[in-house]
Amino acid sequence: MKRLLVVGGCLLLTACASTPSHPQDPLEPLNRAVYRFNDAADKAVLKPVAQAYQQVTPQPVRTGVGNFFDNLRDVYSAANNTLQGKAELALTDVLRVSFNSTFGLFGLIDIATPMGLKSSKATLGDTFAHYGWQESSYLVLPLLGPSTVRDGSGMLISNSLEPATSVFHTHTQATVARVLNAVNTREKLLGLEEMVDGAALDSYSYMRDGFLQMRAHQLGLSQGKQQAEEELNIDDLVDEPDASAPAVNAPSDASAPEAKDASPP
Repeated sequence: MKRLLVVGGCLLLTACASTPSHPQDPLEPLNRAVYRFNDAADKAVLKPVAQAYQQVTPQPVRTGVGNFFDNLRDVYSAANNTLQGKAELALTDVLRVSFNSTFGLFGLIDIATPMGLKSSKATLGDTFAHYGWQESSYLVLPLLGPSTVRDGSGMLISNSLEPATSVFHTHTQATVARVLNAVNTREKLLGLEEMVDGAALDSYSYMRDGFLQMRAHQLGLSQGKQQAEEELNIDDLVDEPDASAPAVNAPSDASAPEAKDASPP
């Protein structure tokens, strides 16, 4: 509930937008503050815990943990692909869950992917985009990182509708599972922070632009379409001659006498 309240509070603060330096980041002052908080929390807690988890946990176990939670996400993906009317993808998700939950030992082993059943991982944010909410403002969520108002709203609704006892018997078990999932996910990203810090002077802008481009690619959107059209219009104005303008004689050069001599007397 605390996480839901924090996420919901960030979504409500969208009304406090100021003049943005990026068209999709009207909440940049708030986002930068949350980004700094997340960075401090990561360096103080999340990264050390993930490093310790990596050292004491064998790779096959970490892979199994990731596969288990990945299998749970396929359940939500099937529901969202169904809502979007994508029957083939929804059926693929159902088959993935069926095979991995049975022959894959409750999802610990991913046998669906080698069988050719590709993962789609549709979310409620994808469903919102499918039905028209395509453009959305960038939003940094506390501890959860980069998102958008659309995706954050979908996460808030999904988490609020998720029964804690659907997979786990008690709320305590569900909380422990979420913490384990977070640590396992952070372990997969070890080393990424050094790459981000070394790639750009402003790591916040680098992370924001990369995330927005990734989401645009996932949703099949073209962020650069409007910019490309504007550049094309400018080129047209420069390259295409104006029919109403008088013709301008080209300056004479070395080829002019040859042309004169070639003309009939």
